[in-house]
Amino acid sequence: MDVETTHLMDTLLFTLGVIKHAGDSDRRRLADAYAEAQATVAAIALESGSARPRIVACFARFNMYKDTDHILAAAWMLTAIQQRIGERNLDGWPALKVIADQAASLILPDRKAMH
Repeated sequence: MDVETTHLMDTLLFTLGVIKHAGDSDRRRLADAYAEAQATVAAIALESGSARPRIVACFARFNMYKDTDHILAAAWMLTAIQQRIGERNLDGWPALKVIADQAASLILPDRKAMH
């Protein structure tokens, strides 16, 4: 794995841990934040096939929450990672997608994971 893939895997596994350990009320907040993140990225056009503008928007929101609300930060980080994986030009992206989809399914267990 290259450096970017390794870093994304580490970040994704940390984010998955935050999601897995969320209690019921945090899980509801997480689902709301994730839905907001998904709607936000859907409204941002790709730039010559690159999800970079979407990822930058996610990181801006992640940075707002990272020190104060780890649940909301996790939703935005997961969405950013999903956007990067969706470009399908990352070494090992299929393995990352499986884990990202599992994380999303924990947030939205009764719905198909969004990507």
